[in-house]
Amino acid sequence: MNSQALQKAKLPDTPGVYFFLGSKKEILYIGKATSLKDRVKSYFSKDLIKTRGPRLVKMVEGATSIRFTETQSVLEALMLEAGQIKKHLPPYNTIEKDNKSFNSVIVTLEDYPRVLVIRSRNIEHFEQTAKNYKIKSVFGPFPSSGELREALKIIRKLFPYRDKCIPKEELKMGAKIKPCFNSQIGLCPGVCSGAISKREYRKRIKHLELFFNGEKTTLIKELEKEMKLCAKEERFEDAEKIKRTLYSLDHIQDVALIKRDSTRVYDENVFRIEAYDIAHISGSDTVGVMVVVEDDELQKSQYRKFKIKGVGGRVGVDDTKNLREVIRRRLGHAEWNLPQLIVVDGSTAQINAAKEELKERGFNIEIVSVVKDEKHKAREIIGEKGKIEKWGRSILLANSEAHRFAITYHRKLRSSGFRI
Repeated sequence: MNSQALQKAKLPDTPGVYFFLGSKKEILYIGKATSLKDRVKSYFSKDLIKTRGPRLVKMVEGATSIRFTETQSVLEALMLEAGQIKKHLPPYNTIEKDNKSFNSVIVTLEDYPRVLVIRSRNIEHFEQTAKNYKIKSVFGPFPSSGELREALKIIRKLFPYRDKCIPKEELKMGAKIKPCFNSQIGLCPGVCSGAISKREYRKRIKHLELFFNGEKTTLIKELEKEMKLCAKEERFEDAEKIKRTLYSLDHIQDVALIKRDSTRVYDENVFRIEAYDIAHISGSDTVGVMVVVEDDELQKSQYRKFKIKGVGGRVGVDDTKNLREVIRRRLGHAEWNLPQLIVVDGSTAQINAAKEELKERGFNIEIVSVVKDEKHKAREIIGEKGKIEKWGRSILLANSEAHRFAITYHRKLRSSGFRI
């Protein structure tokens, strides 16, 4: 597909979801955007292979047309994108065999359903181990946990829900009835204090599910119908609440999501460094991490953690193999901008391992390694001299931060049994 075909698509400068289609109109790739026009245009940049890698270059070359759906907000685009990816499973959205490491949102099947965020791969285990409830609905997976967090902040203000508190009627006899913290700040409708009935709460959960499913039109119609009924029955306070919800739905303030989305558009003037490190104790609870430095500044929102899986579930103490796994899984995320420089911890063995993994997957990215002394202090940097001279400070910053992040994650994993 070329830029002439892009011009024919007449993409608007609005939020929405775009679909790259193949010769048989099959969906190759799905993405969301703050500006459909700008985002899709970026796929025809001469720097695409540098920013997104050869896999997406191949996708664009194989595409013959583009389809899109406009939304009123980036939040709605995020919901729609997740639903469409789950429905169509486009081959170019990830090179992983599945999206089980991503987060999903579940709604439990209870008298007062809870809304929880859970790793997609843990859903089956959750259903098997849950004693008093099952899963009613699953939404996602969502590739970016940061975007999902920001989205839920907005959604919970629109549709307050229960996540941890115990319903009043399930409390033990004589237990003190006290509104939970989320109830006090308007993020829970008062399940714990008995401020809302089962029927009314389930109605609100249904509204939330409609929103997650991208059925905003149906949701608005239902709310308008309820508002008229409240007015007819002279429940004016309830009618006013619904009116405020309708207004909020039509004026979604998703500034944080817009900012996050805009950072995914590649800026050729920003020098991006990614540093990787591995942490374990004799091969136990082995983890890997990735940290990002852009123009000498840490980008903590772009840090990533990896629980090393090994081969057949067996994890060894070979750090070069573990490093290759981290890089392989990282490259599976075409939605993350590629770095101009990779920093590894170790010696030429680590550099060679990283180079082999990149080569196998068609990437050509410069790699440097930080060699440590017996006190684990940086002794020298191995790699291309020009890059080291210009970016030496950032290289050392990225390396030390990766080490700190890996150790912190490893300790947390060992102490709490946390898994990603």
